[in-house]
Amino acid sequence: QMQLVESGGGLVQAGGSLRLSCVASGRTFSSYFMGWYRQAPGKEREFVAHINWSGSSTSYADSVKGRFTISRDNAKNTVYLQMNSLKPEDTAAYYCNAVLGIWRNYWGQGTQVTVSS
Repeated sequence: QMQLVESGGGLVQAGGSLRLSCVASGRTFSSYFMGWYRQAPGKEREFVAHINWSGSSTSYADSVKGRFTISRDNAKNTVYLQMNSLKPEDTAAYYCNAVLGIWRNYWGQGTQVTVSS
């Protein structure tokens, strides 16, 4: 069982930046494919960014490409989401996700990001 704890959310003005962190428990973090998702009120959860086990491959939703950067530090069991040039439409609860194969899929509790105009 892996536990994920997100932090770093908050209230920021449009154009500002935030860095989210997700710390994972356990000794197999470096084997996991990690991702960030978000869910705005009244909307479905949506993909934001993924990163592979080594950090050599990343992917992003079109809506955040060029503004957000996902990274990981396997020595610290942590994945990050650097968010720049934030927009009001980025307002959502952000969730960390860890996947290994088809049987292991874990979610954090979420951290709220609110961007004011």
